Amino acid sequence: MGKYFAKRLGMAILTIFLVACLTFLLMNAVPGSPWLSEKTPSETTLAALNAKYGLDKPVYVQLFMYLKNILHGDFGVSLKMQKNRAVLDIIVDMFPVSAKVGALALAWAILVGVPLGCLAAFKRGKLTDSILRVICTLGISMPSFVVASVLLVTLTGNNALNLFPSIFDPSQGWRAYVLPCFALGFYPMCYTARQTRSAMLDSLSQEYIKTARAKGLKNKKIIFKHALRNALIPVITYLGPQVAFTLCGGFVVESVFSIPGLGRYFVQSIQNRDYPVIMGTTIFLAAFIILMNLVVDFLYKVADPRISLAKGGE
Repeated sequence: MGKYFAKRLGMAILTIFLVACLTFLLMNAVPGSPWLSEKTPSETTLAALNAKYGLDKPVYVQLFMYLKNILHGDFGVSLKMQKNRAVLDIIVDMFPVSAKVGALALAWAILVGVPLGCLAAFKRGKLTDSILRVICTLGISMPSFVVASVLLVTLTGNNALNLFPSIFDPSQGWRAYVLPCFALGFYPMCYTARQTRSAMLDSLSQEYIKTARAKGLKNKKIIFKHALRNALIPVITYLGPQVAFTLCGGFVVESVFSIPGLGRYFVQSIQNRDYPVIMGTTIFLAAFIILMNLVVDFLYKVADPRISLAKGGE
């Protein structure tokens, strides 16, 4: 077990290092500057700003200094959007908003998607299965911003049903979370349902299920106690990185509903060339994905005790 953790830790550090280097190099290759706006400063001011924040040095020197500062827990400060505020403070302040919306979206996506997948597998070839497959295919093929836009047009505003607020406002209680959580969770729900259906069909064709049926066990017990446990393996694999992406904020969904979360702020930082915020958010997301992949490995063990972590999950 110790060897397994050491291996995963080494891979995690290497992955974060590569993500940081690649993001830094690509970011600096994009034309533009944090200081360019409608009212561009003078050349003297630009030179002074670049010197203050180290942007006048060669790219490889900037990268070396940034990686060195990261080792000391310093991710830099915002250059433009919240000038001179620490990037870590921004992430700590905005991540809880994204995490709350994302957690609610994932909760309903899993609680609805898994049972629907089981139902579709059990009703294979029947009308129920066909309807669920059409809905899931539609949900997977429809981008989240399209779902969000449809919800805004039909359920908000004076020319629609006006059931929910068009702009995220926590003071309105649960109504503020309905539309963004639905838009953010619709794709994971549909994908989870499809994954569950495929895995359940494979599990239901196994010999141990036929044995359980021969013993006279009820369908409910066969599905949820015997078949579902093995069918959850591919679902868990998908949900690992999806949890990280969703909890860090649906970039487009947060922008559509004006949610003051990390996803929306990340998009704005790219538009404003706020380099430290871009780097800090990217590294945070990469680390979160790595952490969730580690959690997935442990969930494999819970779902199937035959899996050995000491052998790399094989």
